[in-house]
Amino acid sequence: MSSVTIATLVGRRESNTPFSCLTAYDASMARLAEEAGIDVLLIGDSLGMVMQGQTSTLPVTVDDIAYHTRCVARVTSRPLIMADLPFMADTSLSHLLEASCTLMQAGAHMIKIEGGAWRHEAIAELTQRGVPVCVHLGLTPQHVNNFGGYRVQGRDPDDAQRIIDDALDLEQAGAAIVLLECVPAALAQQVRDALTVPVIGIGAGPDVDGQILVIQDMLGMTGEKTPRFVKDFLKGEDSVLEALAAYHEAVVSRTFPDDEHCF
Repeated sequence: MSSVTIATLVGRRESNTPFSCLTAYDASMARLAEEAGIDVLLIGDSLGMVMQGQTSTLPVTVDDIAYHTRCVARVTSRPLIMADLPFMADTSLSHLLEASCTLMQAGAHMIKIEGGAWRHEAIAELTQRGVPVCVHLGLTPQHVNNFGGYRVQGRDPDDAQRIIDDALDLEQAGAAIVLLECVPAALAQQVRDALTVPVIGIGAGPDVDGQILVIQDMLGMTGEKTPRFVKDFLKGEDSVLEALAAYHEAVVSRTFPDDEHCF
């Protein structure tokens, strides 16, 4: 089976065929995700919370992401591998380029960056140097202290318009993918329709090009406070592999997310 590339995802968008994404941090889960058909694996800074026991993503370092990226890249050949740029890893252009180089050399195929239109220059610089970028809009966990918690974004009309404008600006800067987290489904569809690049959603409704979840969340490992946009795909299945395959099939068939998982 051929490797998934950005061109593959653009083709899926053009054919209106959704693609599946999951976080992955270790070789065992990465192998299973690949076998289940998952298209994109994200080495997310969410590892700070689900792997390290931190209370937020902020303590995660470039070295942390690079280590887990190497673990995933060693054992997979088909999925596109995306790596998060951690909190404050880009305090200068030189720091941005150095961190991105480290993650790409660890095995990532593209970098994911949180932030709005103020990221225009950074995305342009990376794109010009051959580093594909996914820009993360909506609820951006690295800005949790600004938001006052993990809150749905884009409910206010002005805030919604800002997200649309940011997405258009960053596409123009060279962003290859846009990821929307915790925004109303109607807004996510507006963003998707305004852009030409693929749009991935998490808590952003069904009308986008791809879906992503934290792998521990979709395996029912979140404890008592399960986010609204999460479904436990292990329930009713006999193995983790079957749960991952069920998630992939639900995304491709657009049976996930449904109304109960949307804002």
